[in-house]
Amino acid sequence: MKNKILRVLDLFSGCGGLSYGFEQAGFNVVAGVDNWKDALKTFKKNHKNSVTKLIDLGNFSNRDLDSIATNIDVIIGGPPCQGFSISGKRDPNDPRNKLYRGFVQTVEHFQPSAFVMENVPNLISMESGKIKDMIMKNFSDLGYEVSYQILLSSDYGVPQNRRRVVFVGTKKNTPYKFPEGKYSESENKLTCHQALSDLPEETIEDGLKNTTPPASSYQKLMRKKTNKIYNHLITNHSQKTIEIISLVPDGGNYKNLPTHLQSTRKVNIAWTRYNSKKPSLTIDTGHRHHFHYKWNRVPTVRESARLQSFPDNFIFLGSKTSQYKQVGNAVPPLLAKAIASELKKILLNR
Repeated sequence: MKNKILRVLDLFSGCGGLSYGFEQAGFNVVAGVDNWKDALKTFKKNHKNSVTKLIDLGNFSNRDLDSIATNIDVIIGGPPCQGFSISGKRDPNDPRNKLYRGFVQTVEHFQPSAFVMENVPNLISMESGKIKDMIMKNFSDLGYEVSYQILLSSDYGVPQNRRRVVFVGTKKNTPYKFPEGKYSESENKLTCHQALSDLPEETIEDGLKNTTPPASSYQKLMRKKTNKIYNHLITNHSQKTIEIISLVPDGGNYKNLPTHLQSTRKVNIAWTRYNSKKPSLTIDTGHRHHFHYKWNRVPTVRESARLQSFPDNFIFLGSKTSQYKQVGNAVPPLLAKAIASELKKILLNR
């Protein structure tokens, strides 16, 4: 088994952050499946050896998947959290309730050696823990030993404090051990400055050379396969917005503004500027509440991708709005790689 190339099927793949990490760990990602065309175009561009399939995973047949994937060793993916329910608690006719069942159905059909399912951390406490118990039972009934853990991305070399719960199921008698974070100490965590300082303030046309030398080992890693810049189109804010942003210091937020400006946005994360000396907050999908630690604007798609640990040769397609959403919804590839590397050890040493 040690020389086997393990075959992966990615469900709810989005643009492919989880898949990219698995590829970096040496897995063969056979296919990405989603119902979002833009994300699949990005997935295909960055996963040259994979196929993509537009499928509604809340309404499909096993034949739909058989046409693109066979002999699957690992199934990965993140069903939307709205798709989890205990009967009686939510509208049973809500089509999103079928999405999680689609993941279970696919695992049951292919009977892979393992599966990896990620989601938002509060999934563990939803409905007083009944959702978690349901997940554990559903997969245990299929013959899997299931474990879960909430992982913090910045513990794994990602310059972002993003938490995700990860469920891993392996066939009986091959328990999975979650990877230890090598950056768990606060002084070791990668910062926004280390991630972004070599990217310019203004818009850069796609494919132009980055003329600023990398200033950190992380920047060198992100630029390892290309020295060109893509997806770095800045957002043109109104003059009033720029003036308000300029009043917020590095690492500050709305509390740093004059009293009459503090309530101009009605969310508690409003006017938050990233801290140059710390990992970023969880990046959003383009809601424009988080700002660059230095420039008076929101991060570009490329800067957001850097904070997610997507390398510079990973190019996003679609409108700028779609690109922000693709980046924000993704699993950080470096976190995915850490998860995959531990799984590979188990599966190849059975």
